[in-house]
Amino acid sequence: MNEIVVRAGVAEDYEAVSAVFAGAMMFDPSDDDELGKQQFEPERALLATDGAEVVGTTRALTRDLSVPGAVVAAAHVTGVGVRATHRRRGVMSELISRQLREVPEAIAVLWASEPGIYGRFGYGAAAWGTSYEIDLRRVGPPRVELRPGELGVLTADEALKELPPLLRALQERRPGVSGRSDLGWQKHLEDKKDHRDGRIERQILVHRDEAGTLDGYALWRGKMNWEATGPANEVLVEELVALSPAAYTALWQYVLTLDLAATLGYGYAALDEPLQQLVTTPTALNRRVSESLWVRITDVARALGQRQYAVAVDLVFEVADDIIPSNAGRFRLTTDGASVSCEPTDDPADLTLSIRELGAAYLGGRTFAEFAAAGRVTEHTEGALNAASSAFAWPIAPVSLEVF
Repeated sequence: MNEIVVRAGVAEDYEAVSAVFAGAMMFDPSDDDELGKQQFEPERALLATDGAEVVGTTRALTRDLSVPGAVVAAAHVTGVGVRATHRRRGVMSELISRQLREVPEAIAVLWASEPGIYGRFGYGAAAWGTSYEIDLRRVGPPRVELRPGELGVLTADEALKELPPLLRALQERRPGVSGRSDLGWQKHLEDKKDHRDGRIERQILVHRDEAGTLDGYALWRGKMNWEATGPANEVLVEELVALSPAAYTALWQYVLTLDLAATLGYGYAALDEPLQQLVTTPTALNRRVSESLWVRITDVARALGQRQYAVAVDLVFEVADDIIPSNAGRFRLTTDGASVSCEPTDDPADLTLSIRELGAAYLGGRTFAEFAAAGRVTEHTEGALNAASSAFAWPIAPVSLEVF
């Protein structure tokens, strides 16, 4: 039996890395994924090898992420997988632990295919995702005036030029949103026929305000379906970004009232999605809430210093971290509402917690009080728990718009 060795990737590893991940997730890797290959960052991939065979992988994508009051660099972790022949041998533990110690960003984020795995490595579920399976025959969208503004459509080439500023503007408003490079947008808007699952080509619906400025878009598809009683087409909204109430209302009214349609699916709604306020029968939205974006803090002082806080605070956190030694210790977080400082300290702790709880609260969607009730955060100074929960909270819920 060969010794399993972990090494950094090289450009020629792309097919092997893709094959390991596809095998772990039980899908066939694409034979024609040139854009995916261009997105591969070999220096940000780790491979576990058994002799000449690649048996485990993890990757990171260089992207940014909106956090409360800022947009920061975040390692977007993806492609984690181990061949079934090499399970239960510590391969994944070695890959993930080394990756966390080496990423240059202060936070790493991922979508967890199996949530039970990532908490062991200090990741915390920081955002709730809401999926809708809307009964269009019951939901009853209100009749609203579409003006001011008007709806239109874009081609994919036009969208590559016009949509990126809208996503960036959303990042400045709502935490949890990942940015996209030019190449990332090309990949996101790629529309191969054999990837549509029987649906029509992607429709790019946009809204412009009275001045003609683009202030919202919706990416959607339709699929023909018939029931015994007649047409019951399916609508799938892939992404919806709106920067004004007029744009938001107009875009949703359009997709909720398409002729011959019976159902609409949308998988990336926020916990506080305004759609709940637009329809007359919210129960017809058929909401399902689940964990979406997981956050792992890799540099406590830098991570806490790069976001903003809802209220002024001066607290000492004692943090436990079994993987990154420099994260284990006490840190004083001080903010007056304008400036933020977080530094190591020897002062007594106001709160004790692990790196997992710190990551879960980082985007402002979960409170330390939630974890204290389960014994996962300990208060040493009276009032510190409420102060920390209030400071980290954010008025707009975090949301992640895509699985990466």
